[in-house]
Amino acid sequence: MTTFKLFLQQCIRSKEVWISLLLIMLLGVVGIIIGNKHLERRQEAISEVNTYQELHLDRQTELHNEDLGLLLYYAKFAYINTMNPLAGLSVGQTDVNPTVKRITIKTFEAQKYDTDLVNPMNLQSGNLDLSFVIIYLFPLLVIVLTFNVLSEETETGTWRLVAIQAKSKLRFIIYKLLIRLILLYGILIFLFFIAKLLLNLPLNINFFWMLGLSMLYVLFWFTLTFFIITFKKSSGFNALLLLSVWLVLIILLPAGINAYVSSKYPVPEALSSAIAQRDGYHTKWDTDKLATIEKFYNHYPQFKKYGYPTDGFNWLWYYAMQQMGDDDSKKQREALSEKIKLREQTSRQVASILPNMHLQLIFNQLAGTSMSQQMDYLEATDKFHEKLRLFFYPKIFEQQQANTIDWNQFTPEYYETNTNLQPFKGILPLIIASICMLLFSIPKVKRL
Repeated sequence: MTTFKLFLQQCIRSKEVWISLLLIMLLGVVGIIIGNKHLERRQEAISEVNTYQELHLDRQTELHNEDLGLLLYYAKFAYINTMNPLAGLSVGQTDVNPTVKRITIKTFEAQKYDTDLVNPMNLQSGNLDLSFVIIYLFPLLVIVLTFNVLSEETETGTWRLVAIQAKSKLRFIIYKLLIRLILLYGILIFLFFIAKLLLNLPLNINFFWMLGLSMLYVLFWFTLTFFIITFKKSSGFNALLLLSVWLVLIILLPAGINAYVSSKYPVPEALSSAIAQRDGYHTKWDTDKLATIEKFYNHYPQFKKYGYPTDGFNWLWYYAMQQMGDDDSKKQREALSEKIKLREQTSRQVASILPNMHLQLIFNQLAGTSMSQQMDYLEATDKFHEKLRLFFYPKIFEQQQANTIDWNQFTPEYYETNTNLQPFKGILPLIIASICMLLFSIPKVKRL
């Protein structure tokens, strides 16, 4: 225990160590503040739409009381993706995709991927959230603190004395690494404590999962550096090799995997579904009205009782055209959705052998900001849109007036993202990677 205290005193007396710890702490706090600003913007959008929808519907009913079809051409209904506070730690897809969808009962495919206007330069640079600090910058700090743990002893000529006098060379190295690991764990816990206060995070299972996985990730990098320093090379060699490993694991492999997944599952359907939707609707202006209404009744046979009005403009024919926009693009829409899900599935499979990618995907899952969760939200929005159609179509076709409808029932509806995580799948890749590094390293220490 005396040896451990001596190593601790030696470590904390180093100015380089304190500068590194303060820098990573500062960057972590900045990341939390950026995440907090992101949540505030989203929450403001949700608050505004709650007030706006009531005023919007009141205005539309006042202007178009006698023409419900025209009113519903303009009327928009909000469907809100409830923000998980953990999204402030891992922004994920929420910087691209809106939290609030305001949709009409017209063709849904034309509204499905509408997003907020965002500066593309900001999207290109990404967000410095806490997950970025943990995944990208904490490994660099591990490298800075550990690359010369053993080589320094060799270069100063003290390793031979250590090898002779120390009861265990393995314990000697582990003590030095353990001190640095405890310091980083202290910084990590401090950052999560600050995040809990600033973001008002609930102390639920997902919060502790995120903290626990972060600690396992840092431990993996310590075991990786342990493996490399046991080659007993120079400090310069260790630093260069560790930085090369960081570059490959953090930058090159994820970029290569992204290129592979994109080429394996191209999505030309993104364009073809948009074209099919537009053609499905716009070509109906020049198509026989009877044929359009017949297709509509094939989709909704319960409305066949409203007959086949084909003289002049009528709302039954118009909304039948709108429906055809969705129906004619169904094949491309389903293909696009399937491709996106395959991309996500493949990424998860590959990420199981890359701790940094695995951690990023798990963070997004816990925060409710992953691509698969965004797709689930869009599917739920589609069902919400269908519910509105089925409610309003009979009233439009029966030419009811707007004041016959209780508009107070149409308050913004909320979607609750499923953020459940399977514990075994979450921790297994990180644990296996760390154990493998230790199994390779320990026998080498005994031969030093």
